[in-house]
Amino acid sequence: MAAAQKVLVVSLNDKPEYQRILEGQPQTHGMRSGRVYLKGGEACGQHSTKHHEELLVFLTGQGELLIGDNDRFAVGAGKAVYIPPETLHDVRNTGPAALTYVYCVAPATSTEKGQFKGAHHTAH
Repeated sequence: MAAAQKVLVVSLNDKPEYQRILEGQPQTHGMRSGRVYLKGGEACGQHSTKHHEELLVFLTGQGELLIGDNDRFAVGAGKAVYIPPETLHDVRNTGPAALTYVYCVAPATSTEKGQFKGAHHTAH
């Protein structure tokens, strides 16, 4: 492990707001993470993973994951979702209770021809 990175334990709060967990370099090798809080009817806003891959782990509530303009997936407490690079997506709370989830975004580093390497885009 590089000297700049250390084991980090972060307590998740229960406040009805966004919580940053990991900020990227120099704290990590490039992974960023946060806890998202969406009230009933709210959405995080459509965005792309660009040159990153993303993991969503749903903690509470129920919602819908929109991929592109047409694909929809039911999400909520107890579900996890992998979103590959270059994927346009949005998360919307479809229930009355808060939808909370943790996202982890990391640079995609495949060295295969036509794949991503060393990207520096900021998602979320």
